[in-house]
Parts: sequence; C-alpha cells; structure tokens
Amino acid sequence: MARPTRFAGRLLAALSVAAALLPASAGAQITRVSRNPASLILEGAKVSAGTDLYFVSGQLPSPIDPAKPMSEVKSLEDLGDTKTQTISVLNKIKDVLAVQGYTMADIVKLTLFVAADPRTGKMDFAGVNEGFKMFFKTPENPNTVARSTFQVAGLVGPYFLIEIEAIAAKKP
Repeated sequence: MARPTRFAGRLLAALSVAAALLPASAGAQITRVSRNPASLILEGAKVSAGTDLYFVSGQLPSPIDPAKPMSEVKSLEDLGDTKTQTISVLNKIKDVLAVQGYTMADIVKLTLFVAADPRTGKMDFAGVNEGFKMFFKTPENPNTVARSTFQVAGLVGPYFLIEIEAIAAKKP
C-alpha cells in the first residue's frame, strides 16, 4: 500500500480542519420566538453555536444640541424627555453596531435601565416604547428583540433618564 506524500498528508489535514469548521458555521442560527405577532417585544431569542455575538456596553443619551459637550449639560432640557433620550441612545447603539459590521436588525436582546423623570416623579414607559418603535418592527428593520426593562433610582448623571445595553448576533 502506498504511503501518502507529505503534501497529500498536509492537504488531508487541512481539509479535515475545514470540514470540522463547516458544521459550526452552517449550523449558526438565530431564532426569534414570539407567539404574538402584535407584541412589541419577543418572548425570547435562541442563538445557536457558531454565531457571532457582539455585546454593546450600556449607552447613555447625548445632548440634543450635538455641538454641546456633556460637561456643559446643566438641565434635563439639554438631553430631552424619555422618548428623546431613548431615540438618542438607540442611535448611538446603531452607530456602535455599524462600526463592527452589525445592524439594528442583528440585535437579539436589549436591557433598559430607566429612571423617573424628575418633573413627574414617574418612569415614562410609554416614552420608552415610542422611541423603541422608531427602530424595531419598522420597514427598515422588521425584527424586534427580547427585552428587559428595569426602573432604577438613578443613573450616572442627574439628567439621564435611560441607559441601554445590547446583544447582537449574526451568522459569520
């Protein structure tokens, strides 16, 4: 019986490694679970092995006036109400994702931390959802996400009403 040449042995080893990697990529899958298509959020999301994940740190809103540095934010009016801040934060997340080659449609999970608006003393959950609807279940992004929302006593600064962290997933 003929022995394989050194080249043939290396080729066989390389093909074996490639074949071993194929099932992971081919098996990569993201399943969005929702029994109620009218629901604003998912019941959950299943991300299988072989899927690329990207974890976005908690993001805070930017001043309404893009020329104003954060060091000059002196009132709630500089950042806006909860809806305005939600839109600001989701736009920041959209930008963070884009730099890494992801889109808002790749998000599978959001965690929201919402503080009460000091003018009302209440968390503006409706404002959060109004901002959220501008990014999910839209013609540009028909997907939605699994989501948790926590009311918190306060965020890192006195005028922040929301902080959002995200997990995005996509097939490699």
